[in-house]
Amino acid sequence: MLFEVWAPNAEERVTLWLEGAEHPMERAQGRDGWWVAEAPAEDGARYGFRLDGGPVRPDPRSRRQPDGPDGPSAVFEQDRYRWRRDWSGRGLEGAVLYELHIGTYTTEGTLDAAADRLGELAELGVTHVELMPLCSFPGVHGWGYDGVSPWAVHEPYGGPEALKRFVDAAHGHGLGVVLDVVHNHLGPSGNHLPAFGPYFTDTHHTPWGSAVNLDAPGSDEVRAYLLGSALAWLRDYRLDGLRLDAVHALADDRALTFLEELSAAVDGLAGDLGRPLFLIAESDRCDPRTTTPRAQGGIGLHAQWNDDFHHALHTALTGESQGYYADFARAPMAALAKTLTRGFFHDGTYSAFRGRTHGRPVDVVNTPAHRFLGYAQTHDQIGNRALGDRLSATLSPGLLACAAVLVLTGPYTPMLFMGEEWGASTPWQYFTDHTDPELAEAVRAGRRREFAAHGWSAEQVPDPQDPATRERSCLDRSEREREPHARLLAWYRELIAMRRALPDLSDPDLAAVKVAFDEQARWLAYRRGDLRVAVNLAKETAAVPLGGGGRIAAAWGDVVPPEGDGMLHLPPQSCAVLADS
Repeated sequence: MLFEVWAPNAEERVTLWLEGAEHPMERAQGRDGWWVAEAPAEDGARYGFRLDGGPVRPDPRSRRQPDGPDGPSAVFEQDRYRWRRDWSGRGLEGAVLYELHIGTYTTEGTLDAAADRLGELAELGVTHVELMPLCSFPGVHGWGYDGVSPWAVHEPYGGPEALKRFVDAAHGHGLGVVLDVVHNHLGPSGNHLPAFGPYFTDTHHTPWGSAVNLDAPGSDEVRAYLLGSALAWLRDYRLDGLRLDAVHALADDRALTFLEELSAAVDGLAGDLGRPLFLIAESDRCDPRTTTPRAQGGIGLHAQWNDDFHHALHTALTGESQGYYADFARAPMAALAKTLTRGFFHDGTYSAFRGRTHGRPVDVVNTPAHRFLGYAQTHDQIGNRALGDRLSATLSPGLLACAAVLVLTGPYTPMLFMGEEWGASTPWQYFTDHTDPELAEAVRAGRRREFAAHGWSAEQVPDPQDPATRERSCLDRSEREREPHARLLAWYRELIAMRRALPDLSDPDLAAVKVAFDEQARWLAYRRGDLRVAVNLAKETAAVPLGGGGRIAAAWGDVVPPEGDGMLHLPPQSCAVLADS
């Protein structure tokens, strides 16, 4: 078996450590910084590399870390798994995504346990499961954004073969699978990459420390490392897409950016495999060039999260105005109307939160609406709150139903966060399992310090290292059978089925969406082809002038169709979808 490693930091020698035996490695001809060795090894064999006689370190391209990121790597033979199902792929257009965290989706917190529940998601009607990061990180439980082995599957979740079983099971239910990957930083504990080469640079800095080296000396190999990891997830695990975490934090001054290179590579792989593949960006830039095709001068990613839509919806529902919500809370219904029709709220407008103008307008005529993801809740927007409280902690079932209708009948690709569909009462809190005591205390103190500035006492902020914090965040499926959860679950199923059945609801023409609203009365209505959607967020009945009649296709509450005057009388905190015929 061929073992190879890029280790330009090694001055004299690199040794392959394999099941306790030492094998000298040679410099690879024509590959600067690469070392190679041949040695017999079977699936599961433990190995690592010594640089200049130093400690055994795991393979930077390790596919399996059975003892965690500080232990030796293990050989993983990709071809040992026998796929049970053929899969021709499932693209993003017409999709409904479901964001899921393996460690809290079930109390067991494993890929196999989650796979056993995939039938629920197929019955709900979603098309893709979006998994939060799976890369290996120290400890057992965490969000996954402090991963340190970008090619390996976290062993407590079940390891790489469990991921294949999960994807196989998902495809058997007709569900695509998307994986959240992190290229902008690696975790602080268990990160052995700096010992091998210039994976990081002090040329740029990020909120997490030194930036990943995308443009300094040695960055060709670092970019190839990240590109190879991304393609491996898609190819070897038969994934349908990747969600790219915080691409605005990728410090990259090259003319050809890493994201453009990644986009081209993924499009090329899709052609080779004969199935659709896509990339979804998380970006706070409000820059439509993120998803503009490369041939038109853009970066060429296939979609992006639209936090502006979330922020407008959140302020309209809750009245919150702290932090970045302040810009939206001045006139939340107007902000919601703008994001439903123009994509971004900040499209060159002044942002008081940032103290400057922000964003760029979206070309709504030529930009398909499915390139933006719309959502009422995400792991970030729940878990980064002091108590990890969901909308269901403070909103009535009627307002939760309004949030659902705005996401699922709106113009954007809908995304749900696990448990949202039944208004789960369990919080989703920030939890960690750092094995380094100093790091654990620093995270705990930093979390409390952050929220102390917003009036929270230390005792009120959950301890991320307390196992109970993770346990509180696990879903309680027994709620699905009880009211008011069961009614809300039925509503989500109805709306998703309607979106699938009615082409008007997946029409990509953003310019065709027409919105009317009343800021004071707190109602909003919009047209999607032959359908009209109306929501009333107020505590009083709202008279919504629709300008015509129509039948009630779906409604939350007792809603009577408009009469001759075209006026729809919506009960408090309710919503309706009307069809012209």
